Amino acid sequence: MRYLLTADVGGTWMRAARFPWPSPDERPPLLARARRPTPSQDPTAALIRLLQEVWPGEGEVYGIGVAAPGPLNPYRGVVLTAPNVPAWQEEPLQAKIEDALQVPVRLGNDANLAALGEAHYGAGRGHAHVLYLTLSTGVGGGVVCHGQLLLGAEGLAGELGHITVDPQGPECSCGQRGHLEALVAGPALVQAARRALADYPQSQLHNVPQLTGKAIARVAHEGDVLAQRILEEAGRYLGQALADLCHIFNPEVIILGGGVSRSGPWLWNAAHRTLEARLMRRDYRPALVPAQLGDDAGLLGAYALWLVSSAG
Repeated sequence: MRYLLTADVGGTWMRAARFPWPSPDERPPLLARARRPTPSQDPTAALIRLLQEVWPGEGEVYGIGVAAPGPLNPYRGVVLTAPNVPAWQEEPLQAKIEDALQVPVRLGNDANLAALGEAHYGAGRGHAHVLYLTLSTGVGGGVVCHGQLLLGAEGLAGELGHITVDPQGPECSCGQRGHLEALVAGPALVQAARRALADYPQSQLHNVPQLTGKAIARVAHEGDVLAQRILEEAGRYLGQALADLCHIFNPEVIILGGGVSRSGPWLWNAAHRTLEARLMRRDYRPALVPAQLGDDAGLLGAYALWLVSSAG
């Protein structure tokens, strides 16, 4: 029997899984999984050991797919820089894993591969044109056209969190101003709350021990007006950006994942309204749906990467 191994590396955790290859099922069954904290020292060696944990006792490993933080160049198999994994700077990750395990490896940006996973096995299944955004500590994403990832000349396409929504807006993690990430990611919600708290002395956010995006969502569900308004404002920025992306990519469906996307109806309703209001024509209107795959999106996306490239 043949298998495909996949891995998904984040700043906190790295995960690995084993699947049958190829799978006759609509969604390949996950046969084994492993998870370990992402170390600050030599994460490549740790990833190789993690892949060995899901290595089959019998049978052949056909290939390995890896979802890694970027920016990265999937054509060269190199992680250019990874803010959440600082040890990776111009890291030839693909070549190192191939040398260690003697199996072909394909590398992709983690948000891009989450998009591909959702498109093939999650909320985008049945659609050829899919836009995916993950709203979390940052904002990442990916664009799937005709079932395949849109990668660009250097494999750097799909940085949907770094489109400018407000040129005079707050500074983004990348150093530019007013990017979507700087307006809707978890830290952006916290900064918006801190700026507004003086005008809302009755807000329950004053009593939160540690102000986080998750805490803002919780207080919003408890009826706090300021928390609800912060999420509504983020939703309006998000809807504006989604309308622009619809005009560029014309997706059938937009999928939202990540912790911020689960903040509640204030963000979703504002995003819906703004998206509808800013579309040039109703023909551009996509379905707007939540992600389905959770932490398995990158693992399944790395599987789909092999599936799509093998079919091509």
